[in-house]
Formats: sequence, structure tokens, C-alpha cells
Amino acid sequence: MRPRGPLMIEHRLIEKMMRILADKIPKIREAQKVEPAFIDPVIDFMRTYTDKIHHGKEEAIYFRECAKKEMTAAEARMLKELLHEHEISRRAVETIAQARKRYPKEENALEVIVEKLEFLVEIYRGHIDKEDHRFFPDSEKYFSEAEQAAMLKEFLEFDKKMVQEKYKTVVEDLQKGPA
Repeated sequence: MRPRGPLMIEHRLIEKMMRILADKIPKIREAQKVEPAFIDPVIDFMRTYTDKIHHGKEEAIYFRECAKKEMTAAEARMLKELLHEHEISRRAVETIAQARKRYPKEENALEVIVEKLEFLVEIYRGHIDKEDHRFFPDSEKYFSEAEQAAMLKEFLEFDKKMVQEKYKTVVEDLQKGPA
């Protein structure tokens, strides 16, 4: 398997989440409410799976290795663009999380949540397509079989570490008690 394999598998799960969001957004708008049982796991998924695990592997491993290569100007621009998209999606999720803390007390919190959910659905459609169909195929030509194998091994180690960090945080948060 090439390094893009695990990343593309993760993309399929992120796409499923985006389809769930796309289906749920009109219902949230119609009801003029969002259930904590829905939005809290969405925030956790986006923070942990999408950003820390998936983007983490891309940024800390795959993109890092790409940056070491002499890519074309267009490929280097796309890498920069992908990193920027990670950052703006990260900020959108944090905006949702902050609005969730204010919801339902503040009137505009629901609208902020909905707008940022819509933004995430839209950005990930293009972002995933760009990575799967353009950046990954174009960039992997720079890597030898040994380099690709090393990245795959590093992906596995990264995932193990992320699971440990995630649940260490859960326990620490529970020790602190209610916020």
C-alpha cells in the first residue's frame, strides 16, 4: 500500500460525516435547534479524527516529506493551499465549539453553528477531491518504495500515539469535573 491509501480510507469516513451534516443541516434550520447529542460528537469527530488524526498524519508526515522534495511550482502552491484549507477548517470547528458553549442561551449561536457546518461540508468536498485526485497522485512520484514504506510505518506509530493522547485527555477532563 502507498501512503495515500490510509489517507484516502480516512477521507471516506470524513465524506460520510459530511453527508450526515449535509442531511442534518436543513432539519436543524427547520427545527431552529440542534441537539447536544448530535453536535457534541460532530465537534469531537472533527477535532480528533479529522484534524488531529487525519490532518495530523498529512501535515506531520506526508506533507512534511513532500516539502523536502523539489516539487513543481504548481505542486508547491497546492501543498500550501491544502495546509491553508486545514487551518480554516480547524478555525471553523473551533468557532462551532465556541458557539456550542453559548447555545441555546445566545440567540445567534445556532446560526453560527449552522453556517460553519455548511462551510465544512463545502470545503471538504473540494479539499478531499483535490487531495485524492490531484495532489496525492502527483506528489507520490517523488518517493521511493523505501520512503513510502517508512511513511506507512510512521502513520501506524502516529495512530497509536493519537489513541493514547485522546483517552488520556478524556480521563484528565473527567478528573477535573464539570466545567
